[in-house]
Amino acid sequence: MELISKAQLEALTGRTYTDAEFGVIDLMTTDTIRGEVGDRISDPPQPGIASVALGMAARVLTNSGGVSSEQAGGMLISYFASQIGQAMSADERRRLRRAVGMAAGASSLSIAPEDTTPPVTVWRAL
Repeated sequence: MELISKAQLEALTGRTYTDAEFGVIDLMTTDTIRGEVGDRISDPPQPGIASVALGMAARVLTNSGGVSSEQAGGMLISYFASQIGQAMSADERRRLRRAVGMAAGASSLSIAPEDTTPPVTVWRAL
């Protein structure tokens, strides 16, 4: 199953890649995504997965070393946290998990017994 294509990545980044370069990029991206959602990805992938995969692949290429800033002479380049390395951002993780039908995180889990939940009354003006 292919999450991204070489042509899509080249169109997004505006450069060409050898088959070996693309193979490494694809492997890193797919492995990171599968590490998060396992085998829940369908063939073809669910909507939303390809955009996350392309964003991650482009970020790895932009800043593969995970540098937060670099300077040469008087020129300083700083990267946002979302542009650093191959790690998945919280937003990407949430989007992936939602795409495959997984809970977005522990915040959606209530461990309180049902009988201790305070009653809620919604008042509306008539």
